[in-house]
Amino acid sequence: FPVLFTGTNRRVYNNIDAPLVLPQPKAQLRPALNRTHRNYSLTSAEAPLKRKSIGAAPTGRLNHEPLNIEDVFIAVKTTRKYHRSRLELLLQTWISQAKRQTYIFTDGEDKELQLKTGIHLINTNCSAAHTRQALCCKMSVEYDKFIESQKKWFCHVDDDNYVLLPSLLLLLSSYHHSQDVYLGRPSLDHPIEAPEKVSVQFWFATGGAGFCISRGLALKMSPWASLGNFISTAEKIRLPDDCTIGYIIEALLEVKLTHTLLFHSHLENLRKLPFETVLKQVTLSYGGFENKRNVVSMVGRFSLAEDPTRFKTVHCLLYPETDWCSKVKLILVTERL
Repeated sequence: FPVLFTGTNRRVYNNIDAPLVLPQPKAQLRPALNRTHRNYSLTSAEAPLKRKSIGAAPTGRLNHEPLNIEDVFIAVKTTRKYHRSRLELLLQTWISQAKRQTYIFTDGEDKELQLKTGIHLINTNCSAAHTRQALCCKMSVEYDKFIESQKKWFCHVDDDNYVLLPSLLLLLSSYHHSQDVYLGRPSLDHPIEAPEKVSVQFWFATGGAGFCISRGLALKMSPWASLGNFISTAEKIRLPDDCTIGYIIEALLEVKLTHTLLFHSHLENLRKLPFETVLKQVTLSYGGFENKRNVVSMVGRFSLAEDPTRFKTVHCLLYPETDWCSKVKLILVTERL
């Protein structure tokens, strides 16, 4: 199957004392043999904790805890050239509801944007190229900043994701941050295998849809992820950032990914998502230049020209009191796209 390898200059960190022992990598991956794994789908707001599963329940499901948005560290990966075309839309919509909890990881300074919005805008000093090395460089900084934050949950999204904050809190509050929880949606229907001396098979949650990791699990990742070791780990297995996250958690720590259908990326057909379930999802996305019509099937008084991503429509349904929503009466309907 195709795996996108993406590369650039990277930040240099001092290594920590914890040992990093990894087998020698090879460049290609192949589908892994079937193995038992946990597979959970959250598709209904009426029964948010109901899961279809194979195998034992995840350790993080044994307890739950009250949660508020202050407990969550939301990392948004972007690049300088998308500050206007993508990031400003997010700032206008969902980030406006979680400005203090959202951290933007980019590759260039933008003092005008930072002064204008007051957001956490972090220049990683990573390359702006969309390469494996550049992506892993940014993820390395994201991980370190989360550990410093002392927050309970780390959630990563891309700059083409809308985060439905009520659904996110509902999902995370059904687990406990001290336990081993890795939540996300694979982009493949099978685990991948890194061909090494001893075969290593693992699932990974695609970063394009977003994923969340409990603090308890994130701390265990430290020998392979903190202070630049994430970059070293990725280089040894020659995989992108989201694959490397899965490798550390599933292959090295032997913690299983909890599969959920509540996370969405531009890689899927978003038009097939039933309109009555849209507001129950955790993340949404939209098609890029190659498929601009790949958006969720919901409209209101905003035309496709006014709201081509449908993010404004979603936002005004969730937060009708928003100033720029108040003059628009929105109706949830389907539309032929």
